[in-house]
Amino acid sequence: MFKSVCIVGTGFMGGSFALALRETYPHCTIFGYDINPEAIKKALELGILDKGSTSLESVKSFEPELIVLATPVGSFYSLAPSIASLDIDCIITDLGSVKGHLVYFMEKHLGGKFVGGHPIAGTEKSGVENSIKGLFKNKKCILTPTERTSTEALSKVKKLWEDIGSIVEEMDPCLHDYVFGAVSHLPHAVAFALVDAIINLSKDRIDLFEYTGAGFKDFTRIAMSDPVMWRDIFIENSSEVLKAIEVFENSLKRLKELIAGGKREELMDYLKEAKEKREKIS
Repeated sequence: MFKSVCIVGTGFMGGSFALALRETYPHCTIFGYDINPEAIKKALELGILDKGSTSLESVKSFEPELIVLATPVGSFYSLAPSIASLDIDCIITDLGSVKGHLVYFMEKHLGGKFVGGHPIAGTEKSGVENSIKGLFKNKKCILTPTERTSTEALSKVKKLWEDIGSIVEEMDPCLHDYVFGAVSHLPHAVAFALVDAIINLSKDRIDLFEYTGAGFKDFTRIAMSDPVMWRDIFIENSSEVLKAIEVFENSLKRLKELIAGGKREELMDYLKEAKEKREKIS
């Protein structure tokens, strides 16, 4: 469908998206833009990109039919007006984990040709060299159109994700941030905080990290995620993340009270309910 696509940000997500494009549309030319020349160099060496540049101005000469933003969401504030100034007649979408007010900011600069997108896929790894072929297959992709979104742009972006093999769902931008503030951003916040807690518990007596087992490693795997990306996510979705943290604090407080009070039956019910709910997740 798309014959020329520009990916802004050639890291793990941008690289994985490029691989998905290459498999789905073998005749599509893929151009990459990144401020890091090493990222462009690696992407070209790995055959992930056909062309690449560290100059945003060069994107215009490539004449893309689609621009995909795959950078940390905090960078969108500078990218949107910069892309708008290029005056390219194309569709723009993104792979970001925050929508809400950001979607409306993007529309302010890019108009209805912007379609908010969030593929529910990824790992804790970063860097284009860790890109994964088939990352998005059979995974949900949330699109967040508004009343301003071009129906043609939405249709084309939706078809692209379906062609890649994703399960597409449309959602209100603000509802998106509530949902993923709870089921994605909160778990990452908890994982980072748990590692921080072990750092503090290790200060006086012993290095506890020498004794971590599979449970700790499984639970905190996502704390190895890119700090820049997660800094931006936490800040940009701060309202919903803070609400989710408050609810988690209440749940942790309840657990603390049950343990402190030696309330065996109530503690059993608390643990059993959590276990049963977790077992229902496929």
